[in-house]
Amino acid sequence: MKKTRILIADDHTILREGIKQILSERENSFEVDEASDGHEALKKINSNNYDLLILDISMPGLNGLDALKQIKYSHPELPVLILSMYPEKQYAIRVLKAGASGYLAKDSAPEMLFRAIEKILAGGKFISESLAERLAVELVSGGDKLPHERLSDREYQVFSMIASGLSISEIAEQLSLSVKTVSTYRSRILEKMGLRNNAEIIHYAIRNNLIS
Repeated sequence: MKKTRILIADDHTILREGIKQILSERENSFEVDEASDGHEALKKINSNNYDLLILDISMPGLNGLDALKQIKYSHPELPVLILSMYPEKQYAIRVLKAGASGYLAKDSAPEMLFRAIEKILAGGKFISESLAERLAVELVSGGDKLPHERLSDREYQVFSMIASGLSISEIAEQLSLSVKTVSTYRSRILEKMGLRNNAEIIHYAIRNNLIS
């Protein structure tokens, strides 16, 4: 019986080992490889054939969202399950629009991970009932968007990091951008959302349950 080849891309060794352990309990039907960041994931995907990529959205250097876009451009046939510590409300719709086949919170039960893998490998999309409802509402509303939903993916990423309390220099380091570039993104965020400072960004994020 041919094993399903899965690549896990996450910068936390303990989490990768945890997922490997969970998968190993399913009748030895998975062959698991690992990558510690987006760059390593891309390198391995270019050199090997995988049936599924399990991708963390928050990684240093090349983060999960940027890696997802590059992977779907070069390997559009490879299904990607996003595994994230961020609330579903924060990133799920963005990653699905970027080509992901599913979104799962890191604190989900192991059985949920198996359900997601099985559905995605069968050619489907894995989303929760609450996310399906939000997608339906967005479709019916004809595109009415909240202020944070008008941000580009990069702007939203910077917005989320500011909301989490990171400084401009810390964000620049994590995203491998210049401080000037991050400051420009911050200015665009404030302008698009009608906010005045970081404190208002944090307050907005809390009020809209965008940070855990």
